[in-house]
Amino acid sequence: MMAPDTSDDVPSCACKGVRRCLVCEGLKEKVQPEASESKIVHHFLYDPQSRLAVGKDAQATSFPFSGVFLWENFISEEEEKELICAMDQDVWKESQSGRRKQDFGPKVNFKKKKVRVGGFSGLPALSHKLVLRMYQESTLAGFQPVEQCNLDYHPERGAAIDPHLDDSWLWGERLVTINMLSDTTLTMSLELGLPELGLTGEVHVAVHLPRRCLVVLYGEARHIWKHAIHRKDIHIRRVCSTYRELSAEFLPGGQQADLGAQLLNIALNFQGSPV
Repeated sequence: MMAPDTSDDVPSCACKGVRRCLVCEGLKEKVQPEASESKIVHHFLYDPQSRLAVGKDAQATSFPFSGVFLWENFISEEEEKELICAMDQDVWKESQSGRRKQDFGPKVNFKKKKVRVGGFSGLPALSHKLVLRMYQESTLAGFQPVEQCNLDYHPERGAAIDPHLDDSWLWGERLVTINMLSDTTLTMSLELGLPELGLTGEVHVAVHLPRRCLVVLYGEARHIWKHAIHRKDIHIRRVCSTYRELSAEFLPGGQQADLGAQLLNIALNFQGSPV
């Protein structure tokens, strides 16, 4: 696909619906959503050593926060430079909420639950050694990524990603992300709160992501807690690569095991280009 047309030097924007960024807010005069009624939000900070969500309020009770694994300095400074250089030689496509993206994966229609190979040619070559390194950690035993999505966040564009749960029809248990170029905060949120702990309002848990770390979401953090990167937490350019594995439906014994095997065979040749 051709790169976005910037011949008129006007920044492009791919926001749709309620999504917005600084580009569309400024150029399209996009209507800001009306301020909602004030709501109670309980703020916690994730401690990777104790694996507890620690209350920012001294009176708040800490609680176990499962489903997050953090691997600091997963890549070196030189590897980071090499990865970013390779990405910047490919086309970045405009995405929603001010992000830019590069996809290495099958063509998917999540609403209709349809997936096809499309132009998928595999994961990029530089990811091969990173995937092999992942196997050193028991949390990632047997992890076979079938899709890689690179996202580029710039503060000048107001880049962010809204609270969401990733698909679980095609994508499997573990979401693996490598965070590059800057520290940021991954905000986990539970709208219904934790009434068993007396937290009746919305609960937010801030997970600090150091530059060059790897983070894995699984279990409750993958399926129950929404995750987001807020605009206020992007201070300089941030790039991340997220790897996804197949769900049980596309693995041996599943209804679409043959298609899953085909996709994995393509993905793991590590000769791909962005689709």
